[in-house]
Amino acid sequence: MKYSAMRRINAMGKQILFLLFICSISIVQAEENRVIVGAERTAEYYPLLEGKRVAVFSNHTGMIGNRHLVDVLVGEGLNVVTIFSPEHGFRGNADAGEHVSGSIDPKTGIKISSLYDGKSGRPSDESMRMFDVLVVDIQDVGLRFYTYYISMVKLMDACAEHGRMVIVLDRPNPNGHYIDGPILDMKYKSGVGWLPIPVVHGMTLGELARMVNGERWLSDGRICDLTVIPCKNYTHRTMYELPIPPSPNLPNMKSIYLYPSTCYFEATPVSLGRGTDWPFQIYGHPNMVGYTFSFTPRSVPGAKNPPLLNKKCYGVDLTRLSNEEIWEKGINFDYVIDAYRNLNLGDHFFRPFFEKLIGVDYVREMIKAGKSSEEIKAMWHDDVEKFREQRRPYLLYEE
Repeated sequence: MKYSAMRRINAMGKQILFLLFICSISIVQAEENRVIVGAERTAEYYPLLEGKRVAVFSNHTGMIGNRHLVDVLVGEGLNVVTIFSPEHGFRGNADAGEHVSGSIDPKTGIKISSLYDGKSGRPSDESMRMFDVLVVDIQDVGLRFYTYYISMVKLMDACAEHGRMVIVLDRPNPNGHYIDGPILDMKYKSGVGWLPIPVVHGMTLGELARMVNGERWLSDGRICDLTVIPCKNYTHRTMYELPIPPSPNLPNMKSIYLYPSTCYFEATPVSLGRGTDWPFQIYGHPNMVGYTFSFTPRSVPGAKNPPLLNKKCYGVDLTRLSNEEIWEKGINFDYVIDAYRNLNLGDHFFRPFFEKLIGVDYVREMIKAGKSSEEIKAMWHDDVEKFREQRRPYLLYEE
């Protein structure tokens, strides 16, 4: 082989080695900057579980890599004695609001107690006597009407009453970059609004649990014995993409970002896309006019009997909105206002559930009076600023 050819081969080899070196550095840096959820930080909480009877509040999102937290704890020889499950069940496949019975986890044989069985939503005294420490590991989306935090607060209340310790393995909030919406008027307290917080509170479950204790929001002002295992490499400006859909009708990040603006259709005659591939990302009704986009809700897993089942609806496709546009506007009532004006039903457009979702009574009245989304949002500006300061002592991550 000629000398010049050898030089070219050697040069190519050096280039390849250099590129591999650069790639390896990039991989290491990406791993170092990766958000590490609380559940992954086992050295921080395993010592708190040794020799204890452990209960776990979780669902299908409680994963450490490709293994569920329960399986990991059992595999380490820790004594997991019971599991508490939220709305949608331990496997996360039940319909919204569907009552879920208790069962047995087929993989581990551990008893699962449903907190969404149509009763109080609190664990029974019998189940409270079974364990010493409760581990919370569940993916929330940071909205007042998303029910996972309510189940956590009820468990905290029961643990405070019975002298049980609570460990929250924190996970990022995909809507943690902003605060929006009015603070709940507690006369509208319900299963979709439990605490005096805005619709979009911008906190992780760990931060919210700290605030529940600090503000004495548990029954009779009780304090829960609480430990939070924080995430690493996370701030409130981190746009965290969920690796697993948190519930059947929030299948992707677009639905999660639009959820604060489209959930109010639950309290109207309008379909928000349950029973389609785009829940919370479209809206429509058979009698809406002037639209070319249409869809027909079907019976599907997670939406067995959706509103306007098998009826062709005309309306709006929001899936093409950029995430940046959604983030910029935050809660956007343009969609509800559009449907309200198009259907021309007056007050018959709204159901009492509307106030439970938005948490105050003036929004309905402002929509009926022809006010814009911007005018409505101006009404809760002071609520947002008040809450921003109120929550500050409880934050674990940089704003």
